[in-house]
Amino acid sequence: MAETKAPKMSKPRVFVTRRIPAAGLDRIEAQCEAEVWPEPLPPPRDVLLEKIAGCDGVVTLLTDRADAEFMNAAGPQLRVISNFAVGYNNIDIAEATRRTIWVGNTPDVLTDATADMAFALLIAAARRITEGQDYVRGNAWKTWEPLGHIGVDLLGRTIGIVGMGRIGYAMATRCRGGWGMQVLYCDTQPNEKAEQFLGAQRVEFDTLLAQSDFVSVHTDLNDTTIGMFDEAAFRKMKPTSVFVNTSRGPIHRHADLARALREHWIFAAGLDVTDPEPIPIDDPLVSMPNCVIAPHIASATISSRNGMAEIAADNLLAGLDRQPLRCWVNRPVEE
Repeated sequence: MAETKAPKMSKPRVFVTRRIPAAGLDRIEAQCEAEVWPEPLPPPRDVLLEKIAGCDGVVTLLTDRADAEFMNAAGPQLRVISNFAVGYNNIDIAEATRRTIWVGNTPDVLTDATADMAFALLIAAARRITEGQDYVRGNAWKTWEPLGHIGVDLLGRTIGIVGMGRIGYAMATRCRGGWGMQVLYCDTQPNEKAEQFLGAQRVEFDTLLAQSDFVSVHTDLNDTTIGMFDEAAFRKMKPTSVFVNTSRGPIHRHADLARALREHWIFAAGLDVTDPEPIPIDDPLVSMPNCVIAPHIASATISSRNGMAEIAADNLLAGLDRQPLRCWVNRPVEE
């Protein structure tokens, strides 16, 4: 009698909205029927909705809006959205939860890389490094100048941390341990670890603005933090202070920051995030010598991006199998 072969199980269908590191992508492609968007720019909205039709899972980036329209386009079989990012403001979590679509993100692995970037921007802005580089490249450097390119000191100054979570704590640790800075912070919750080991003081937002020599933003983006750094906030800061944002662009108002820099309410700024991204080339901040802007690269280290890819793959594959996600945004009460 001829042997009866078991039917071959089909692989789950997956769309990956951008090519991510092989540390995660190789596993996704091995275990799924995966289509990966090959272009450097995100897929246009109409193309995205077309590509996800019939998919069981999707790997998204912050640039991909996963709302009710997105979920309708995917279809009722969509089980998991794995976001290749710590934040998930691009996803309608309530809608996903209502539909029992599980959502994962990629926290923790980029903590140190982001804190390093925040401090890099702080010191670059404080010591006018990019301004000096432009000076050299523009062939303006003729001699050593006793009064030229004078920045602000770091040693023993005060750092104000807005949002004392993992990244905020890592940034405060660098400032306290390396430069002996005093640490102030504002957060909705006290951070006992920061207070015990860093001598950090939890203060009101206005107090932090008035007393800090450097203000570094590490809070998440929500209804209470959008636009929190506006004209009123910048006017309360020291004229020698440096503003750093590696969190989310909408937390500061661009026009107000540009005016603060132009009229010297503050000394300088360092940004890894803008609103929108990319920032338009004609935005006043781009041409300001006292504003250092990086293209959202805080997590751009080998270990961080590989770690993000691994977690994104873990979340996707677990969600497809209806197993607990490694990093779960909308963990269900019961299934």
